Amino acid sequence: MSIDSPSQDSAQHVFAQLKQSFASDRTRPLQWRQTQLRALQTMLKQHAEELITALNQDLGKPQTEAWTSEIGFLLTDIKHTLRHLKKWMRPQKVSTPIIAQPGKSAIYPDPLGCVLVIGAWNYPLQLTLAPCIAALAAGNCVLLKPSELAPATSGLIKKLIPRYLDNTAIAVIEGEKAQTTELLKQPWDHIFYTGGEAVAKIVMRAASEHLTPVTLELGGKSPCLVERSADIEVTARRIVWGKWMNAGQTCVAPDYIIVEECVKDALLKALKKEIRAQYTRQPLDNADYGKIVNQRHYDRLCGYLEHQNVYFGGETQADTQKIAPTIILDPASDSSIMREEIFGPLLPVLTTTQISESLNFVRQRAKPLALYLFTNDTKLERHVVNTVSAGSICVNDIMMFMTNANLPFGGVGASGMGQYHGKAGFEQLSHQKAVMIRKFWLDVAVRYAPFSSFKLTLLKKLL
Repeated sequence: MSIDSPSQDSAQHVFAQLKQSFASDRTRPLQWRQTQLRALQTMLKQHAEELITALNQDLGKPQTEAWTSEIGFLLTDIKHTLRHLKKWMRPQKVSTPIIAQPGKSAIYPDPLGCVLVIGAWNYPLQLTLAPCIAALAAGNCVLLKPSELAPATSGLIKKLIPRYLDNTAIAVIEGEKAQTTELLKQPWDHIFYTGGEAVAKIVMRAASEHLTPVTLELGGKSPCLVERSADIEVTARRIVWGKWMNAGQTCVAPDYIIVEECVKDALLKALKKEIRAQYTRQPLDNADYGKIVNQRHYDRLCGYLEHQNVYFGGETQADTQKIAPTIILDPASDSSIMREEIFGPLLPVLTTTQISESLNFVRQRAKPLALYLFTNDTKLERHVVNTVSAGSICVNDIMMFMTNANLPFGGVGASGMGQYHGKAGFEQLSHQKAVMIRKFWLDVAVRYAPFSSFKLTLLKKLL
């Protein structure tokens, strides 16, 4: 099912079709779920080149980056889900108290119903289809709304999904703000949104009208802490890889570095060396380096550069919407680059005498989606892991937790709510239905009126 620019009536119509399909119970069986996931797997493999081309058109993604961070990521997610889905779907037996005997109790993962997935533009394939994988695995009908800011990828999703998946249970709607607004008026059973805080508030307000639960995968300012015992060369290599992938347009990219003063110069030199090694001395002309998604975001990022102490980079290219990997030294804490999520190729570097003293700086700000710590000090490592609140923490690397389907992914506080990937996504888009089954043959009268002191005494012992 694929709809162009829906009016309110067509938004209502497609929602009604999905509700009807879910009511028929077609999405509940294991076989249906497996069939849809395998079909999605086939689609990604058969059209990999077209998808890579679309991602390049939208964001300038090189082939390797497009494969690993989008197509390959999704194929791994599907493979993991297919391997474990049968087990995830089994009822989980739990104990039954004496007062409810004879009986048995279990938790049944139950599909929620119809799920709206609103994708994001920075990883327009992954962030639209990864929630879809979780929704299908959980036995739901799904409406996909790809981001209009990545039109080539959005158009390809719209074109391909109806060819491979069950058209009665999975639909695609393209459009901009007006279309999204009409979709949000429908009483979905769950809404999955990936994007920024401002739109997340709109999504949550709309969901509240129907008491619809939401998963919000947002972002924020993810700090990167570099302590003196870290291997500086490896640290720089990993930071450069994680920060400037997709030209910095990654929700879990390091937003700023706090480095101990005694290793600051060494880190800066190593970062400069690594940027040149990975992206050459002319990154704006490098096919392995992406572009900013549109003019508005390009102008926003150029604005951040004004009146800053640029240590390295800073070159811009308006006609291609490219900004070179840029390192900025010690920006003011109240400047816009330190107040707002950067979401681009600019990396502020702050200095501290000791990393342990900088933890209050991190804690006083909104809880980040990710926190990175580079250290060989196991005591500091334990302290940070145990005391700092973040969606995810990665020690001595950048973003690698995303490769582990056994780890849930999601934010906390302003960086989001709800989790997915692997089993976490299956559980997020399922209702954990409590079921108790009892027999007729023993019916103790102690719980029924009329009551007495003896019954009360007995109930106190049984409960």
